[in-house]
Amino acid sequence: MSSSSNSTTDQSNNRSQGHCCGSWGKKGNWSGFNIAAMVLGFVLFWPIGLFILYWIVTGRNVKELPEGIRDQWSKVSGTRRGSDINSRNGRSDNVVFDEYQQTQYDRIRELKDEIKLRSRRFVEFRINAKRRADEEEFNRFMSDAPGRTDS
Repeated sequence: MSSSSNSTTDQSNNRSQGHCCGSWGKKGNWSGFNIAAMVLGFVLFWPIGLFILYWIVTGRNVKELPEGIRDQWSKVSGTRRGSDINSRNGRSDNVVFDEYQQTQYDRIRELKDEIKLRSRRFVEFRINAKRRADEEEFNRFMSDAPGRTDS
């Protein structure tokens, strides 16, 4: 009797998991947020939806997706994040290099400020030149205008 009850329990477990997916669907992270993100991905562009579906089925959370993409991109592009340079403040462990880098940034900032100043001065020059040209045109019009009454 015990063997028949065990086989019944095994059969019910197989039915609850389903034959098509096995443990695949059980492993997935099927939260409401993940499902909504997947549906939105399908609505926007179906390959995005498929990728999100794969991400969920492998048991990961959609909130981890951007970090996973960044990690894969750094592997593909060969860039290392935060290994030699502290990515938060752009400092290395070499003080002399950091000082050199800061002087270069200061030079660039000075050049940018100078360019902005020249740009503002040029805009003012253009406005004044336009005003002078308009004034000259107006004076010419007034001097040549028919019906002018001079005393």
